[in-house]
Amino acid sequence: MAAENGEIFELEGYGAVGMSGNKQVVLKKEHTIPMPHGSELMMLPKRRPIVYDIATDQFIIIERNPFQPDEKIFPVAVFNSPGYVNRHFCAYDDDTIKDVLPLFSYGAVGFGKNNFRSAALLVDKEPRQDLRKMPHKGIVKGVGRMQKKYPDNRLIRHLETCALQYGCPAGKNFFLRRYEAPLPTSTVCNANCLGCISLQTENNLCACQERIGFTPKPEEIAQVSLEHILHVKKAVVSFGQGCEGDPLTAFNAIEPAIRLIRGKTDKGTINLNTNASLPRHVESLCRAGLDSMRVSINSVRKNLYHAYFRPRSYQFSDVIESIVAAKHQGKFISLNYLNCPGFTDSQKEVAALKKFIDTYKINMIQWRNLNFDPKKYCSLMSQIEDSGRALGMAVMIKELSECFPKLIHGYFNPPKEHHEK
Repeated sequence: MAAENGEIFELEGYGAVGMSGNKQVVLKKEHTIPMPHGSELMMLPKRRPIVYDIATDQFIIIERNPFQPDEKIFPVAVFNSPGYVNRHFCAYDDDTIKDVLPLFSYGAVGFGKNNFRSAALLVDKEPRQDLRKMPHKGIVKGVGRMQKKYPDNRLIRHLETCALQYGCPAGKNFFLRRYEAPLPTSTVCNANCLGCISLQTENNLCACQERIGFTPKPEEIAQVSLEHILHVKKAVVSFGQGCEGDPLTAFNAIEPAIRLIRGKTDKGTINLNTNASLPRHVESLCRAGLDSMRVSINSVRKNLYHAYFRPRSYQFSDVIESIVAAKHQGKFISLNYLNCPGFTDSQKEVAALKKFIDTYKINMIQWRNLNFDPKKYCSLMSQIEDSGRALGMAVMIKELSECFPKLIHGYFNPPKEHHEK
């Protein structure tokens, strides 16, 4: 629990609870893990905690501390580190509240004998975004090196802000010359996602970061890419970051940039994180030298996809056409699968996902926790279509592994050397 001043404490005599959709679940040791390093605990404002009353064997909603009735208390959730997928989200009551929670994922968390425990599953153990491996001195040194070498490259100046002011792990990795480098390019988007982290205009939500304000020149993009690819083993460079719109809308800069890169080297993995809304552009980028494409998706069912992504100038059928076009050219396709327990692992969604993977020969699922108010999200999805009971995230992942032995499960964009499982 959390007190009104934000202080977090253990409420003795009660069990921690998680939720999958509307279903409440008592958190147990065997279905939780020690809270991963780098995870953050968050108090949920205005909401009331749902707890398990051990004495009466009931789930109850509480508003005040049973041991100090004059003290209001609030639920506590965990924002788990990259590489972990939520089994359940935090249990809370919001029946009288219209406001939407800020744009984070809200994993269920409890306290064990000696430590906080997350209701989460490890899906990717690579330390690509482990902040312990990103020394600040090394980042500052890398920034200085790039300023001296590329004084006029606006994209590098943008990445400096990402790394030093916003603490962006992708930006830090570029200056540390490790793993994956970001290539933000797009100032606009052709979707209006409920949980967009770079632009918000409704529900009193604030974007988590500023969107890039210019489109880099192809030469600027190529300089960043080549600097990374030529100095990093199994390097990945990716269009489509949290600080931009969809990169396909910046096709006129990206396509010549890829040609410039591939004109210098065939090393490195050029990846596109996208909503895959413009099939012809995808086809052209693949011809230019794109290696892989990660498609953001919350559901493989059209109506539920449209309810979250709210596309402005494309349809779900365009997403499928883009995947088909890229697969036709032998490209590696990942789903950036936005997960919310109770919906993602529902009977109908799992059945539809299995069919989708089989039909379009998807290579990988990147399990991402949805950064949106989970109760509001599940309520919206259930209004559109009844998805059936939740199977459980662990059960879902196990079933997919058994059905598709070659399907890769993870979190990060893999280098092309790892595209074959």
